[in-house]
Amino acid sequence: MLTRSDELEILLAVVDSGGFSAAAESMGIQVARVSRAVNKVESQLGATLLNRTTRRVEVTEEGRQFVEAVRMGLSQLQKAEEDIITKDQLPKGRLRVDAASPFVLHQLVKLVQPFKKAYPDIQLDITSNEGFVDLLEKRTDIAIRIGQSPDSTLHARPLGSSPLHIVASPSYISKRGVPKVVSDLKSHSLIGFSGAKALNQWPLKGFEMGEPEIISSSGETVRQLVLAGNGIACLSGFMVKNDLKNGQLVSLLEKDKVTNTSREQVSAVYYKSSSVSKRISAFIDFIQPRLILK
Repeated sequence: MLTRSDELEILLAVVDSGGFSAAAESMGIQVARVSRAVNKVESQLGATLLNRTTRRVEVTEEGRQFVEAVRMGLSQLQKAEEDIITKDQLPKGRLRVDAASPFVLHQLVKLVQPFKKAYPDIQLDITSNEGFVDLLEKRTDIAIRIGQSPDSTLHARPLGSSPLHIVASPSYISKRGVPKVVSDLKSHSLIGFSGAKALNQWPLKGFEMGEPEIISSSGETVRQLVLAGNGIACLSGFMVKNDLKNGQLVSLLEKDKVTNTSREQVSAVYYKSSSVSKRISAFIDFIQPRLILK
């Protein structure tokens, strides 16, 4: 008897979640069923796919090769089924979207209502993570990423570029003065990011940031710290364009800026063989012309 697709889906859940209990919880089934399904697949193949220890599950080399083939095969099957079922229909179902909190707050929130009007049968599930999430581990369909993606297995669709700005509030400038050249920054309070070092690489000729006076993992927190007069930071245009326009922030050292850096790139990333491709395409096609990144 051939292995059934639901047993293969259970195997993928174990691999993606890292354990039998986690897979059972994510799928809403009993651990015993998960164990039976994996044992059956291994028995029919005559190969060990997973090494079980008391703490975790590790995929064998045979398991990795098999799981990659299964993932592609199931995805193509699901897509074929979806294409037939949804022919001449608007896409429907859940779409899990992840983006850094500033992008969600300044770009996506205002687009949710018109998107829902255009695609009423798509249920959006929006999460915010400041770093690059593992789409499989977090069960995410599409992620909006600022800068270059480190994962070459993902398909990246460019959404545009958002220039970086070195910014401070008028209240901070009135107290500490305007840095006229890059070296002046040494005598100023700089606000940086914790975690990703690339976020502390400012696009300034000859500038290397030392230890920032204040750090945060959240871009929106950094923005609020700058607005409150705590120091100078480097932030994307999609976050601060309105602040610059209404005078709440001032752009500094414009003549020393290096433009078109990798950190300015904004992309939507997803797995090339995703079974939710219609929902992904609908979402990207909708938001791209409506984003205000500069």
